[in-house]
Amino acid sequence: MLAYLETNKHLVGVLLGILFGVISRLLLLKTDYRQYPTYPHGRIIHISLGVIAAALGSVAVPALFDKDYTAITFLTLAASQFRDVRKMERETLTKIDSLELVSRGSTYIEGIAMVFEGRNYLVIMSSLMTSLFAVLLNAWFGIAAGLLMLLVVVKLKSGKTISHIAEVEPGEVRVDGPDLYVSDIYIMNIGLKANQEIIASHGLGYIITPKNPNSKVTLSNLGQRQAIMYDLATILGVYRDDGEPALIPMAKLDMNDGRLAVFLLPQDKDVSKGREVVLRVPILESAVRMPTEAPVNQKGAKQHG
Repeated sequence: MLAYLETNKHLVGVLLGILFGVISRLLLLKTDYRQYPTYPHGRIIHISLGVIAAALGSVAVPALFDKDYTAITFLTLAASQFRDVRKMERETLTKIDSLELVSRGSTYIEGIAMVFEGRNYLVIMSSLMTSLFAVLLNAWFGIAAGLLMLLVVVKLKSGKTISHIAEVEPGEVRVDGPDLYVSDIYIMNIGLKANQEIIASHGLGYIITPKNPNSKVTLSNLGQRQAIMYDLATILGVYRDDGEPALIPMAKLDMNDGRLAVFLLPQDKDVSKGREVVLRVPILESAVRMPTEAPVNQKGAKQHG
């Protein structure tokens, strides 16, 4: 057995690379409350792409060892194909989004599309590193490299959530005449008496308080706000139908201190569950802003101690 592994390093490297690449893609694939990718056909598509990515990454190493530099061309072609995957996901989710009672928003969609493209590159990296160590040293080093890459994949599987940048507390939903408030933050004007009664009965509100100036700017992003409302509506349900703009979830800023008030009419009016949902909403990469990293702000910080 050991002699076979030693004399067939390239084959063993390719097989190990494909194996760990596919395992990486399976670890990164999850159908959750958003029901995307769909089961089973959406998952079949992404698993198939993962197998292709794993094969490309693992075959590239033996090809380069044999001085077949056209392997780089195949990797470049793969990058082009995975960019098309991102475009496909964006177009699909945009079409689906138009039929949602509470939409994801373009920022959330772009984040999902970016994730699916990036995960294919992680698969290529996992298979390439596994194959490299298996061919360069031996199969056991290849397995060790593959296991290490799986740890990296798990680490990069999910990013930060609202809990990392803000505090979330329930807010009192109150109707003062035609005006709707969550705690002390004004949301909108409700003209019809029937809608006022529905909101008073079913309304649920939260106050999201940013922890620092960076999180304050991130929470003010309209795409990030829409993501919060979408996750709440998906998990708790939404008490509205098409053509009822007065009952749509809304999020409004307190212009003075940057707090964000979120209002919705859920089917499941569970305050603690809703708070947990908000805390777990992912921070969208496209919504992240870091004004404190600007040179002018850093200079000001140094001057003021």
